[in-house]
Amino acid sequence: MKLHAHSVCAAAKSLAIFLLLSASAAFAQTRQEHVHQMSQSVMPFNVSKTIHIFRMTESGGVQQVVARDAGDTGQVSLVRQHLMHEAERFQHGDYSDPATLHGTEMPGLKELQAGASRIKVSYAELPTGAAITFETADLHLITAIHRWFGAQLSEHAADAKAE
Repeated sequence: MKLHAHSVCAAAKSLAIFLLLSASAAFAQTRQEHVHQMSQSVMPFNVSKTIHIFRMTESGGVQQVVARDAGDTGQVSLVRQHLMHEAERFQHGDYSDPATLHGTEMPGLKELQAGASRIKVSYAELPTGAAITFETADLHLITAIHRWFGAQLSEHAADAKAE
């Protein structure tokens, strides 16, 4: 009887370990998958129906978000609303949405927050979305913008591209 109880106990332990490992594997995800899933908490539009486009320039950079389907006026409207709001916040050094999504240690983020008064941030509508332009004469901040864009390109993966 002791042998049978020992076998049942060992089998139960093995099953528990197997279930625990299976569950952790099911919840394991890449950084890109995490950002894609968490984007809903920060952005009102569907990231699967849009694309982020990052263009680094000599004076900073341009971030565009456009609908993948030009006829999807709902997504276009949500993108415009969000980017207009973000441009206003960025101009005042409020990068809390990107920090929420990507983490407070995101490359370039602290420099952009601290140097906000030396960065001109402007918003523009595009036919299928909107754009935020970041301009500065400060080389340190230009580098921070480029680092920040690079991190977003990496973390948004298939939802982003460089131009």
